Amino acid sequence: MLRLGIDVGGTNTDAVLIDGDRVLGAVKASTTADVTGGIVTAIGDLGQATGFDPAAVQAVMIGTTHFINALVEGERLAQTAAIRFGLPATRALPPLVDWPDRLVTAIGGHSHLCHGGHEYDGSPIADFDEAEFRAVLDRAVAAGATSFALSSVFSPVNAEFETRAAEIIAEQLPGAPVSLSHEIGRMGLLGRENATVVNAALRGLADQVATGLLRTVAEAGINAPVFLSQNDGTLMDVDYARRYPVATFASGPTNSMRGAAFLSRLPSCAVVDIGGTTSDVGILQQGFPREASTDVNVAGVQTNFRMPDVLSIGIGGGSHVVQQASGTAVGPASVGYRLAQEALVFGGTRLTATDVAVAGGRAEVGDASLVAHLDKSAVDAALRVVDDRLAEVVDRMRASAEPVPVLAVGGGSILVPDDLAGASRVVRPDHFAVANAIGAAIAQVGGEVDRVYSVVPQQRDTVLDEARQEAVDRAVAAGARPGSVEIVDIEEVPLAYLPGNATRIRVKAVGELSLGGPRA
Repeated sequence: MLRLGIDVGGTNTDAVLIDGDRVLGAVKASTTADVTGGIVTAIGDLGQATGFDPAAVQAVMIGTTHFINALVEGERLAQTAAIRFGLPATRALPPLVDWPDRLVTAIGGHSHLCHGGHEYDGSPIADFDEAEFRAVLDRAVAAGATSFALSSVFSPVNAEFETRAAEIIAEQLPGAPVSLSHEIGRMGLLGRENATVVNAALRGLADQVATGLLRTVAEAGINAPVFLSQNDGTLMDVDYARRYPVATFASGPTNSMRGAAFLSRLPSCAVVDIGGTTSDVGILQQGFPREASTDVNVAGVQTNFRMPDVLSIGIGGGSHVVQQASGTAVGPASVGYRLAQEALVFGGTRLTATDVAVAGGRAEVGDASLVAHLDKSAVDAALRVVDDRLAEVVDRMRASAEPVPVLAVGGGSILVPDDLAGASRVVRPDHFAVANAIGAAIAQVGGEVDRVYSVVPQQRDTVLDEARQEAVDRAVAAGARPGSVEIVDIEEVPLAYLPGNATRIRVKAVGELSLGGPRA
């Protein structure tokens, strides 16, 4: 299968062409403000480099920063009504209670509570009050809400209230975007609700972005389905992305980790992905990023949807190197995308981490003669700072005291030494600088179940089989080829504080992309 993988970063837009497991070509282009301009340039450059026939491309995979940037900036967000079913419980912590004021203002501050919700076993806390909900809906619309986020206590166990409310909205407001928490977040009301509100606020933008990406690919002469990368390293088609834009938030570091696994053939290791400003460190388990076990803070909002466990530090190829009274400092300030103009090795005037890497013999970038005057002891001191901080982050991320292989990827990975403390070895695979785009191109399709079950004695295997089958069915429904789906992760946690042998079971399944269905 001829695949085109594209990753849109803050500095560069990378594109790769892959045939099976062979990388046919890879290019970098500058990211543009409208994003699609960088994609057009990257596809054009890739065509010149490889001479590929656009008509032969069978699938296009894109990782984008559109949606996370919109939330961080607090711009282009829809007026969103956050409606929760939980009364008479949950009144003390209403929707949006822990949101930053600027984001509450950006989405209109529409927070509403209704009676309803369920206990962990699926029994109702209170009956669904249709008249109450219709009155809340009328108030929200009158206040300017155009998108709706519905959450209900324990809806992953019983989603009937969210589903019924969505039917009423479809009846009163045909075509209005509705996000349901049981489809987006995991157990845990506030984190799941927050993720749903964020998703609802991005629905309008998602529709614009999806339309723009489809048009850009079509104008390049490529008549193939378009997919977007998800946070867990799997794919979603464009229609799915219109409904669940929040699922793309961490696609950047996830794509880098998946690409690193593909290039190195190492399914379990630490990945250090270094760009112009930051270093992202994560752990690969069976070829997929280890997922965060706790709620993840995104732009000041606590959420609990699927996110990789990634630790970031302010060290990159463009990081400022400064001599201070207390010693040498590297980062977090960075020249970013201006590296080619401001770094010493490119004729600039700013001492950067790239300059000390060249002066220290770790890389051959730019003109080494322009950093030949640097004091060796100062260069060594700066490189020690980089090495110590990278080693510290790897040490914090690994799960045992045993040294782990470290994969160095990203354009700034020239900073990683060949011998890093805590690493059994350091590997720089071919095409390491575009691992993110490769990760997008080779992504599979996934399905996940995360639910509390009442596990009756002697029925554990039956419950687990039921959860496995549901995860497989969800992967197939998302576009995986039947027969290729396999279970890659299963987690079983007994909940001792709940009665009835309550057990939280999470199952993840992935499979190969099927192109036999309708195109996005």
